[in-house]
Amino acid sequence: MQKILEELWYGNLCPIENYRESCEQMSDLIEYIKRHRKDLKDTMTDEQKAIFEKLDDCEDELENMSQREIFAYGFRLGARIAIEIMRFDLD
Repeated sequence: MQKILEELWYGNLCPIENYRESCEQMSDLIEYIKRHRKDLKDTMTDEQKAIFEKLDDCEDELENMSQREIFAYGFRLGARIAIEIMRFDLD
C-alpha cells in the first residue's frame, strides 16, 4: 500500500491519463471534436472566436471540477468497500 500512496503523491499515478490513452473510442471522439472545432473556428469572426475561447475555458474548468469530484467519490467508495470487506472478515 505504501508504494501506491507514494506513486500517487509524486504524481506518477494519473488515472484519467491512463484511461484516456487506453480507450480507443475516446481517442477517436477527441480527434473528431478537434477536427470539427477547427472547421467551425475557420468560419468565425475574431469576435466570435474570442467568445468561443471563453466558452472553452469555462467548459475546461467545469470538466476539471467534475473529474476532481468523480475521483474523490471513487476514492471514498473504494475506501468504504475496503472497510466493509475488513469488517466482513472480522465477523
